[in-house]
Amino acid sequence: MAEIFYHSLRLHADPSRVVVRPFQIGWQSNGSAPSRAERLVHEVLEMPAGEARQQLDRVLKDFEARHWQTRRVFMTRYDEIEAELKLDGAEIGDERRQLIGAYFCHEYSYAAAALMNPSAVPHFDQSGMPPGSMRVIMSMRAVGEGHISSVAFREGIITDKGELKLAPEPPFATATDVFGKQEMHIPEGPVTVHRHRDSTLSGTVIFPITKAQSNGLEDLRLVRFDHDDNTYEWLGTYTAYNGSQIQSELMRTRDFRAFELVPMSGSAARNKGMALFPRKIGGRYMMIGRQDGENLFLLDSDDVTHWEEGRKLLTPEYPWEFVQIGNCGPPIELDEGWLLLTHGVGAMRKYSIGAVLLDKDDPAKVLGRTREPIIAAADEDREGYVPNVVYSCGALRHEDTLFIPYGVADSSVAFAFAPISAILSAM
Repeated sequence: MAEIFYHSLRLHADPSRVVVRPFQIGWQSNGSAPSRAERLVHEVLEMPAGEARQQLDRVLKDFEARHWQTRRVFMTRYDEIEAELKLDGAEIGDERRQLIGAYFCHEYSYAAAALMNPSAVPHFDQSGMPPGSMRVIMSMRAVGEGHISSVAFREGIITDKGELKLAPEPPFATATDVFGKQEMHIPEGPVTVHRHRDSTLSGTVIFPITKAQSNGLEDLRLVRFDHDDNTYEWLGTYTAYNGSQIQSELMRTRDFRAFELVPMSGSAARNKGMALFPRKIGGRYMMIGRQDGENLFLLDSDDVTHWEEGRKLLTPEYPWEFVQIGNCGPPIELDEGWLLLTHGVGAMRKYSIGAVLLDKDDPAKVLGRTREPIIAAADEDREGYVPNVVYSCGALRHEDTLFIPYGVADSSVAFAFAPISAILSAM
């Protein structure tokens, strides 16, 4: 589509973005010998005071300038070790506490391998915005060591002139934690994580917490969901991956400070790529899903966390999508109907982005469909970790324009603006 404007800004993987993470060391003893953790604490406690001070100074020289409130982080980690090993904190000075905490931490580069698959929603704070401008939040899939995926955020503004201005990243990134601390033991089921009280959203990273998430939180599709009682919250579907199995889960937040991570149930939740409509339709929650790895389905439920099999909605029809189709984020409400961005896979596993229009009252009715892609991998967009892929997890309507952040070759994030009228006329 000739009318699409491709922004020159591109976000790339950045190995310099690091956070402090808990370093898990064996807690269990074999009965006759102390555990690794107990041995390590004992070694620090047996150090002469001068050596302990010298070792802590070395650690702080290496890492204090790279992280936010490093000493406090070490002390918080020590408190967790003390509770786990039942230490007598009254007998241990601050320097040794910090040093013990440092031994049970490590530095993790959360976006060293890739930054990709963004979604965009209206920001929770629109104060001070001039008419025609909108503050936005983007979520992105950040991939680090061991191909572990986490959720990163970036705030920005779309101006009344259609300009994109991203907030600068803070010098320090911080990870969310569980109830104000990093848990020593991996929790199961629903869990709530909290943004650090001094961290901006653009400096916040949500890491896997539960066993089901242990190898990654993948492809968050965020949407502002409007409830029947005139309240709203931000909901996001994502794929939890444990290294061998996947399941769909739901992120819930009203303030982007506390985030509930809730496993979804039902046969449809065994699949990835689920995208929630931004409100109920006919009194039912509705979702777009891909249950067979090839076609798109329409799902409905009376419980936003439980989803059974749905009705087949779309099948591959054009050459650029013959292999499979999927969604590129939650449907967007227009006067004309529900605008759904799709991705198609064609020859040589080339990914492209297209669009479909669904009936507003009955989304099972397809009103229109683009014959050709809106965005396709071409030229420099083809090169990367996974070549020939363009992929979005959610676009955003701004006035009469569609703001489309999208992943390029599973490596970086690019941005496009498309007139909604041009998309509809291409159907």
